[in-house]
Amino acid sequence: MHHLLQRFDDDTSLADAAASYVAQRARDCVQAKGEFIFAFSGGTTPWAMFERLATLDVPWEQVTIFQVDERIAPEGDATRNLTNLQASLGTRSATIRAMPVNDDDLGVAADRYAALIPERFDIVHLGLGPDGHTASLIPGDPVLAVVDRLVSLTGVYHDERRMTLTYPALARANQLLWLIAGTEKRRPLAQLLAGDESIPAGRVVAASSLVMADAAASPS
Repeated sequence: MHHLLQRFDDDTSLADAAASYVAQRARDCVQAKGEFIFAFSGGTTPWAMFERLATLDVPWEQVTIFQVDERIAPEGDATRNLTNLQASLGTRSATIRAMPVNDDDLGVAADRYAALIPERFDIVHLGLGPDGHTASLIPGDPVLAVVDRLVSLTGVYHDERRMTLTYPALARANQLLWLIAGTEKRRPLAQLLAGDESIPAGRVVAASSLVMADAAASPS
């Protein structure tokens, strides 16, 4: 699919621009239809974005945030995307739909989360790993072939399993927003922009895709 690329000098200006973009889309969506539905991944760059977003004019009471993926780890664990999201939001009144990764039966939990997935997301935020993964769609993992479920579980990756939205769920995005920073992302970003389906990120398809990248990650 086609990706619109915006380059920024550094990760600070990238985070600022991304926060402004999301805030504007949130205001526009709430004005148009009364709600803003946002699916959010983890990672260093997006936490910086979210910290800035939390200071901007956003109609938080009409915002619902879903998780794109989450580690199977205890509640409050520092590696959990939810832990960082809650810290960034503070007392702001957005509704968070947290992935139920602490349930005893994770297969049932994934199906339960899938039942909450909306027909359309206003924005789905994605990152990009040095190995070309996005969300928790990991090279070589059976999760890549899951097309009959919106939410699934991965195998073990970096000593952890994860719960993740699948390709059909990501396809419900009206807008993909990729935030990509760092020299280790340069090669996979070039592959993503070229439509290289040999990496998991290259197989994501949605209505529209905006890539925001810093100079270190951007292909020369």
